[in-house]
Amino acid sequence: MYEVRIHGRGGQGAVTAAELLSIAAFEAGHWAQAFPSFGSERTGAPVAAFCRIDDKAIRLREPIQHPDALLVLDPSLLANPDVYAGLVPDGMILVNSAGTVDELGIDMAAHPDVRVTTLAASDIARRRIGRPLPNGVMLGGFAALTHRVTIDGVAKALRERFPGPLGEGNAAGAAEAYDAVFAAGVRTCA
Repeated sequence: MYEVRIHGRGGQGAVTAAELLSIAAFEAGHWAQAFPSFGSERTGAPVAAFCRIDDKAIRLREPIQHPDALLVLDPSLLANPDVYAGLVPDGMILVNSAGTVDELGIDMAAHPDVRVTTLAASDIARRRIGRPLPNGVMLGGFAALTHRVTIDGVAKALRERFPGPLGEGNAAGAAEAYDAVFAAGVRTCA
């Protein structure tokens, strides 16, 4: 089973990203499950959402304790050590940031084998949909990094959830992110 935890702030689309990731997994022929966890329901409050992907039915119903991947929609959340809690030793982190991994100042001494990749998802989203909502773009980067879902599955999920220009813009942003991550040669698992 492949487990993903998505960290963001209310209004950035973390919950929607988990749902869309599960739909993209279904499109790839997998079983998937998505669910949120949040406290105060207000814009800007920290939010975590979860997605499990497997080749068989998923019976677990608890929050993900040992994620294989983290998607961090807001780099300011990296200052909270809980973001990294339980990350598997060879896991991956995709961070929405125009900066480099070094510029983020992440102390990965406790996780030496974890791969961290940055993606300027908010910038891409601003160009593609007119708003800095990084969730769809981050899913394109996730597809390129992990190959757990396809970019076509991500695009289809985005178009179905957001019909019309918004869906097309999100799909184009996800494709741009996929191409950028793929061209950078950063791939973590097959």
